[in-house]
Amino acid sequence: MARALVVVALIATTISLSLSSVLCSDASEHFFVEGKVYCDTCRVQFVTRVSEYLPGAKVRLECRQRNDSTLTYSTEGETDKNGVYTLPVDGDHEEEICEVKALKSPREDCNEHFADYDQKARVVLTDKTGVTNIARYASPLGFMKKEALPVCAEVLKELFPPEEEDA
Repeated sequence: MARALVVVALIATTISLSLSSVLCSDASEHFFVEGKVYCDTCRVQFVTRVSEYLPGAKVRLECRQRNDSTLTYSTEGETDKNGVYTLPVDGDHEEEICEVKALKSPREDCNEHFADYDQKARVVLTDKTGVTNIARYASPLGFMKKEALPVCAEVLKELFPPEEEDA
C-alpha cells in the first residue's frame, strides 16, 4: 500500500512539473512591447517638459534576421489617449533585430519626422537574457511640430544653463 502511494506521488509530481514547464514555456514566448509617441513641440528631437503625448499615432514593430534583413515578424498598433502603445509579440526573437517605428501622427501641426526619418526604438524580444517580465519597453518615438513653441527657449535654458564665467 505504501509503495503504491509513493508511485502515485511520483506520477503526480511528474505530471505537475511537465504541466508547469509547458505553461511557462508558452508564457515565455509571448511578449508585449510598450512605448510612447510624442509631439516634439520644441523641435529638439527629445522629450521636454512641454512635449505632448500623441493619442492615435500609428506604430509598427518589425523583427528581421540579422544576416540578411529578412522580415520575420511584423505588427502594427495605435497609441491610446495617453500616447502609449502596447503591441503583442508571439514567439522568441533572440536571433533577430526588432525595432518599433512611428508611422503616422494624428496631428497635422505635428507630423514632421525627425532628421533621421528611420528613427526607431530597438527592443530585445527574448527571455534568454534572464529578464522574465513579459513587457519590453521601447524608447519614446516622436514627431516634430511645424514651429517650436515660444516657451522652448526657456525650456532649453533650464536643461542647458549657460556656464558662468570665471571671475
